[in-house]
Amino acid sequence: MNRAERLTAILDLLAEHDRVDVDDLVGRLAISPATARRDLDLLAEQQLLTRTRGGAVGHSVSYDLPRRYRPDQPASPKERIARAASALIPRGAVVGLCGGTTSTAIASLLTSRADLTEPSTGVSLTIVTNAVNIAVQLAVRPQFKVVVTGGVVHPRSYELVGPYSDLMLREVSLDLAFLGVNGIDPAIGATVHDEGEARINRLMAARSDRAIVVAESSKIGHRAFANVGGADTFSTLITDEGITATQSRAFTEAGIDVIVAT
Repeated sequence: MNRAERLTAILDLLAEHDRVDVDDLVGRLAISPATARRDLDLLAEQQLLTRTRGGAVGHSVSYDLPRRYRPDQPASPKERIARAASALIPRGAVVGLCGGTTSTAIASLLTSRADLTEPSTGVSLTIVTNAVNIAVQLAVRPQFKVVVTGGVVHPRSYELVGPYSDLMLREVSLDLAFLGVNGIDPAIGATVHDEGEARINRLMAARSDRAIVVAESSKIGHRAFANVGGADTFSTLITDEGITATQSRAFTEAGIDVIVAT
């Protein structure tokens, strides 16, 4: 078992048991105590867990436990949207993920998909993202190729924005791009709070074969400061069951397909 595989195994154990001990890792992974401590220290540096004396506990902010380890909790609208988005992503795809909590939920779900995380000598998925938190979340999966755009970190959203991001995105081609937004309206289109994030969203959509907005129904009819675009920018909206028949029909008439995550 190489280091990347060990780190993945440790995170899986942590998700299942909430905490891990060095002695337990030694027995389960057939490694030395020194190796276990080094691996835990590395994951702590990446803010994926919190070190304790003799082991570690889960990091409640940076490491969101996969749904398979929380069967007692009903799926939220955000998680249902993430599941519907994940169903559109085939193995081997090149996927763009902009920042935001729904995009982060998609990333969490991808890390628990068996077909993407099974041991392999090749890359099961290529993720291009401008979100630092998503890059960190996915980087420990050796089966994923994670490409970060570069740029200046926005302190609120952890998204990279600016001309460096633009230059990098102009050099790539994506199969799918998922755009998280703050507001969406069939007439106005998708909007976000920051003009730099809006520009990156538009460019990521332009570099993809299919651009998809992922947004909870509570954001429908709302407008934020900066416009991302409408049907000329993205072709599909994935939302939850809170969307009304009238709203759904308005999006369809505007040229935008609607997927309701049930």
